[in-house]
Amino acid sequence: MTETPSRRSDHRARIVDVAARLLREHGPAAVTTRGVAEEAGVQAPAIYRLFGDKDGLLDAVAEHVMATFVSAKAAHVEKVSAADVDALEDLRAGWEMQIDFGLTNPALFRLLSDPDRVLHSPSARAGKRVLEARVHRVARTGRLRVSEERAVNIIQAAGIGTIQSLLTTPPEQRDAGLAGSMYEAVLRQILTDAPAPSENGLLATTVAFRAVAPQLGMLSEAEQHLLGEWLDRAVEGLGSLSQP
Repeated sequence: MTETPSRRSDHRARIVDVAARLLREHGPAAVTTRGVAEEAGVQAPAIYRLFGDKDGLLDAVAEHVMATFVSAKAAHVEKVSAADVDALEDLRAGWEMQIDFGLTNPALFRLLSDPDRVLHSPSARAGKRVLEARVHRVARTGRLRVSEERAVNIIQAAGIGTIQSLLTTPPEQRDAGLAGSMYEAVLRQILTDAPAPSENGLLATTVAFRAVAPQLGMLSEAEQHLLGEWLDRAVEGLGSLSQP
């Protein structure tokens, strides 16, 4: 009996859901071809037919979980943007959401942190765009003392490192204030006080101008591109001057 595309899609979704649950509740060892097939109510060959092997199934699980998480984050960003929530409060909320996800889902976090999976994951790129949107809102306030790209990279690196550090510590021995302290350290690296007539103030103002420059519709595409290059160069130069 030929499998219809709809039935094939249903089987695939059910298998991924089951594998994600087993991974979340019992860890990677529980995600076996036989175990997943039994839980999903399908024959083991169906998994090989749909995913190739166990690694292919894990790739699908990682993408599914990440897509679901990123979708929730993106919806939150749209909501707070519409409600005009403070950009820094929103950035903190995103940090706390990421830390909570990693500590609540350690097996999934480790799977999603695999560089090879992240490198080729559409959902990972979408997740980074959500963080970029949050950082962009902060840049528009004139508070960034580094480029938007550098701020995103610092936040990402600090978040992953914080989760990994906490996960390697027994729950009863974890420093409850570590994530908050790391976030404050990140802010000290990427933020300046309200713009003032100083090198940091000039840098923050330039970063803010770079954030809104694409909205200057009176400029041609070539002029916008050139302005962007000038501002990127200015941000880089001012950033090097402000380094201790």
